[in-house]
Amino acid sequence: MRQPDIEIYLKDASLEAVGDWLAQRLGACTAWQSRGQTQQCRAGGIPVVWLPRAVGKWHSLLLESDTTPWIDDLACARDAHAALGVEIRCAPGGWQEEESDEKGDHWLSIDAEGEREILWRTD
Repeated sequence: MRQPDIEIYLKDASLEAVGDWLAQRLGACTAWQSRGQTQQCRAGGIPVVWLPRAVGKWHSLLLESDTTPWIDDLACARDAHAALGVEIRCAPGGWQEEESDEKGDHWLSIDAEGEREILWRTD
């Protein structure tokens, strides 16, 4: 089932590299607009939000659409890792606010060594 939006976390990725990757996958990006600490643009018409250092050294990338080329966070994370060569983390499936905090701490990590499930406490 397609997720309503896509969110991944990237380590050591530059906004410029992410913008180039998004332009290749989604279409041309508008200029990034600053809104507080976040940067926002539209890539191929899809609203994009970039929050640097959302969790420690990890940057959050949110694609606010269910019409991306990726069916879920994991598909996007795999593509981002292949294109950018940085470690990516994502939720293993959709997570709902009403679910237990413990389930919310289970993440997938994708890096040069492959994919693995990890426990990542983001609070």
